[in-house]
Order: sequence, then structure tokens, then C-alpha cells
Amino acid sequence: MDIPQELLSLLQSYGTPAFDMLEEALRTPPTVAVRYNSARGLAPAPGADIVPWCPQGCYLQERPAFTFMPRLHQGAFYVQDASSMFLWYVLKHITAPGTPLRYLDACAAPGGKTTVALDILPQGSLVVANEYVPARAAILEENLTKWGRPAVVTRGDTAAFSARTGAFDIIAADVPCSGEGMMRKDEEAVGQWSAALVDQCVERQRRIVDNLWPALAPGGHFIYSTCTFNRLENEEMIRYIMDHYGAQPVDIPCNPAWGITPGIDTDAPCYRFIPGVTRGEGLFMAVLRKPDDADSDEVRHATRPRRDKDNRRPKASATIPDEVRRWIDARAFDVSPQGVVSAVMPTAFPDFYLQPTLEIGTIKGRDIIPSQALALSTALHREAFHCVDIPLSQAIAYLRCEAPELPEGTPTGIVLLTYRDLPLGFAKNIGRRANNLYPRRWRILSEPPASISTSDL
Repeated sequence: MDIPQELLSLLQSYGTPAFDMLEEALRTPPTVAVRYNSARGLAPAPGADIVPWCPQGCYLQERPAFTFMPRLHQGAFYVQDASSMFLWYVLKHITAPGTPLRYLDACAAPGGKTTVALDILPQGSLVVANEYVPARAAILEENLTKWGRPAVVTRGDTAAFSARTGAFDIIAADVPCSGEGMMRKDEEAVGQWSAALVDQCVERQRRIVDNLWPALAPGGHFIYSTCTFNRLENEEMIRYIMDHYGAQPVDIPCNPAWGITPGIDTDAPCYRFIPGVTRGEGLFMAVLRKPDDADSDEVRHATRPRRDKDNRRPKASATIPDEVRRWIDARAFDVSPQGVVSAVMPTAFPDFYLQPTLEIGTIKGRDIIPSQALALSTALHREAFHCVDIPLSQAIAYLRCEAPELPEGTPTGIVLLTYRDLPLGFAKNIGRRANNLYPRRWRILSEPPASISTSDL
């Protein structure tokens, strides 16, 4: 890997031993780690190589063929760089047990950090995940659906949140950056890097911060992060937020053995993850608190936004059969003009302008065909369906949208397929064969290898 000399000169100018080790580290393989879904009752196996700042995460010795591991598609674990899991540790320190919060992940795709928030935030919290790029927003929605926890996915410019004064208790902004910290795992990051790109990123990052700051409630926390090394996008952006908005830096105590490097030429607590020093890829993170005595006009209007009349959720519809109501606990059911049945999920903020919904099925004639989102939701009532546990080969075939093989004696109608006792998806048994109800847009397109590990993490 040929690291741009201009970047190496820039890093060497920082004059810290950590960056002296980086050039050599960038020529070594990246780390591989996964984080388990605690809502599904899962955790790393005894003896696993645990990520020190996230007990739900563990390192792997090599990168397996994740695509052909059904438990990835079931939301049992998420493939995530260990450095990014530091958000788990941060949220543990700035949240209080039992107090529901309003959380915005402003630059959320592909969704790893949002799933961390869903794991950590107290029951009843409201999580909003936003992404600007449509294709990335679709990936975000898929990953959050597989994780199985209720969240709101939005797509658009962060400017849309600037009018939501004081709406969120925590805002996380993993802003688009020049990607220097990803060079070990993404050669495209090497090819596209330039000093001009850094300047472009700084301008965009400042605009994102300016858009989001009004939406943070007084006393709330702003988590800023990048996957790059230069000071312009990191420490100097933190200085801008402090100087421009009176933000107060928050110290997150860390174990020195973790190898997390402090900020450069700043008194503000910042957290740098540098390959070769920290066991993970490049990351910068800092936590800022909005003063309680924020601008008086802002405080005056810092009330929870009310929904517009046109966006009010309907009350429970009488068209929903009692059988469907037993599929899940919900505040109400909503039927769209397209015949999609959604459940409005309970939160501690029923009057908030956004509510998490869960697509539970689509009306087909006289039937409601349950959705994949329902199959993977942790709120699913499994006892409402006949369940069939299938082996690895059949699970992979199902994920490729092939017709499932059901054991003799399986009742006709909707069947919930499971793999290793976790929901995989629905099929419709019509007697002589069964129809695969897995979303074709999510199907595995590549051919499975000749041999597949049965360990499946």
C-alpha cells in the first residue's frame, strides 16, 4: 500500500510517537471484530478475545465468509470495527439507567453505531437514524431491521433538523471525512485522499454541526467522530464547536492499557484510535455538552415538537384482524393506501414528532402476509406462528430466495422458519411446496463456497 507522501508528512508533523508507528501499521492487515446483539440474549463465547471497551464485542483471528452466516442476517451479531465500539463505552458513561432519551444518529449509514445506541439506551428511548444518500439509507434500514429494535429511519440533509429546537438529548455525528483511518481496510481511501479533499470535508463537517446544534437540548450531549487523523477535521472542529457554541468538553475516563491516544495540542479530552497503537482502525471521537443556560430564545422554545395534524397516527384500525393483533404488542395499527400494515411502537415520547413504526405485513386479498421486519423484531410473538427450525444448508438456500423444504406434517399457511432457534423469516406452506417470503432485495446473490463453517460464531 502506497500511502500519500503528503499525508505521511502531515502525520509526522504532529511529533507524537503514536504517529511514528502508523506508517508501518498501515501495511499490516486490519483487525476483524463483531458485536453481539444483547437484545437477543447473545454475548461472546467464554474465552473469546473481548474488545476491552465493549463487553459485547470480540476480535476474530481472521475474516470469515460473513455473507454465508445466517446469524448475521438474523441480527445475532454485527460486523463492526472495534474502534467504533467505543461508542458503547461513551454512552454507558453519559446515560442514566431507566431514563428514556431522545437520540439522533445524524450520519447513520450503514448503521453500526445506531445498533450500539439501540443496545445501550434505556427502555422507552426514541432513536432516530438519518442518512443523506438514498442507497446508503436503504442499507441503513436493512441493517436496523435485522437488528430487531424499533428505530426511525429518515433520509435527508441534516438541515432538516435545525428547526427541531431542543428535540434530542443526545446527537451523534459520525461525519463524512477524508477517511485516513480506513486506509488499512479500504484502498479506495488511499486513492481518493488529497489535501483538497480534507478542506472539502472540513467545510461539510462545519455545516453539519451548525445544522445539528439547535436540535440538541440544553444539557444534552453531542458526540462527534470521524475516521480520519488530521487535526483540521478533529481537534480544530472541536475547538470550533466550543468557541462558537460554548460547548463544554466531557471527559470519558479510559484505561491507559487500551492505547487510546489523547488529542493533539488541545486541553479538551479527545480520543484517538491509531492502528499500531490501539487495536482497531483509525477513529477520532469527542463528547461535548450543551450548556444548561443556552441562549434564552433557544431554551424558551426547547419543547418536544408536536406532530403536524396531517401526520397524526391513526388510532387502532378495526380492519386489523384479532389474529394479526396477537403478532406483536403495539400502540396502534396503521394501514397505508398500498396495503402495508404497520405497528406504532410504544416509547416514552408518544407526542414526539417522530414515532418508530414496524412494518408487520402486507394485505393480499383477504390475508395479511407477515413481513421480514416482523420476523426479525425482538417484539415478535413467536407463539403466534408454527415454527420450523432448519439446518445451515437450508438456511442459506432460504436467504438466496430458494423454495424452502418443510418437514412432512407441517401445517399449511404461514410458517416461521428459524435457524439455531432464532427467527430467520417467513414461508407460506401451500401443501405440495412452500413459497419463500424473504425480501428479494436482500437475497444472497453469490454462490456459496464448497464448504461452509458450521460454527457460525
